[in-house]
Amino acid sequence: MKYSSLTDRVKGGAADAWDLHSVAKQARSRGDDVIVLSVGDPDFATPDAIIAEALRAMREGDTHYTQISGHDDLRQCIAEQHQVSTGQKVGAENVIATSGAQNALFASSLCLLDHGDEAIVLQPMYVTYEATVQASGAKLVPVVLDAETEFRLNPDVLQQAISERTRAIFYASPSNPTGIALNHEEVQLIAELACKHDLWVVADEVYANFVFNGDFHHIASEPGMAERTVTIGSMSKSYAMSGWRLGWAVAPTEMIANMEKLALCMLYGLPGFIMQAGLYALQHCSAERERMCDIYRQRLEYLYDQFTSMPGLKPHRPDAGMFMMVDVRGSGLEVPEFCQRLYDTCGVSVLDATAFGASAVGHVRVSCTVSDDELREACDRIAAFLETL
Repeated sequence: MKYSSLTDRVKGGAADAWDLHSVAKQARSRGDDVIVLSVGDPDFATPDAIIAEALRAMREGDTHYTQISGHDDLRQCIAEQHQVSTGQKVGAENVIATSGAQNALFASSLCLLDHGDEAIVLQPMYVTYEATVQASGAKLVPVVLDAETEFRLNPDVLQQAISERTRAIFYASPSNPTGIALNHEEVQLIAELACKHDLWVVADEVYANFVFNGDFHHIASEPGMAERTVTIGSMSKSYAMSGWRLGWAVAPTEMIANMEKLALCMLYGLPGFIMQAGLYALQHCSAERERMCDIYRQRLEYLYDQFTSMPGLKPHRPDAGMFMMVDVRGSGLEVPEFCQRLYDTCGVSVLDATAFGASAVGHVRVSCTVSDDELREACDRIAAFLETL
């Protein structure tokens, strides 16, 4: 039987990178002595108060159809917090609640891009970006952030990537996988080019609450960007709510209206009790969020110190998030062999970062979403593995 061309466009090219992770996850579920450092799901449970709020909302009847764009009070809260962070004047009409940040990203692609268009994406990029952009029929144009310059944005490379077909620039800051946050000069450059060439910018800011040092720079704050920016956020990481699937987009009202049309066809509104839990988290759980951020910072500092002392490894210190990129070429092994042998001999899984684009070749992504004890044990095992090479 014949399928549409869409099914080919959403395949992406990074599926194989997750094979080892799947094996490790299955082994872990069987009780095997395996430490999984290849996934970005927070190891913290959703705070009890958030769960209690969801239960309260369900018991009081918020289990029916909801507004397609989301509860007004949730959208207003997101707008108010966005305005405080960016200075951009927005209201509930500028917000749509989505099924996680991925849904917001996918909807943005379909609403902004068309066949024959080009979309610039900063690389390394999260693995779903390729299929997300290609689903629209547009061509993804990667702009490489070089590991040799600590994944910083090269102005010349970005300018050269823009063509008459370019319609949008997509980026995640802080980045998954690198943990690097764009500095003010980099954000200004993107804003200036977007205004000059009349481009949209889709800014994935899922990890914005997990910046460890210095200020975070929102592109929506830059002159001329309010009318051309889609800012994407999520509850998944900041509040340990990855399984709740609650995200959002903040954008001009016309863009939100178009995303609502799409949501009507593919989502038909989020569960009300989940949105009430999300609202409670945003209003009352900043202390829990900050605690998790501090724990991730401490864990990543520990990893950086440990990997720096291990022969053959070169870690990159992240600005934010829950991941670290590590150059393993000094081990003498190609990355797929490094990952497989590490798992086979020591029971530690890390992710081949090639999945995030050619600019990540030679690197693995290591997650810190395990307990401190497991993290120490994993480092001991990795050090022992390197000694055998």
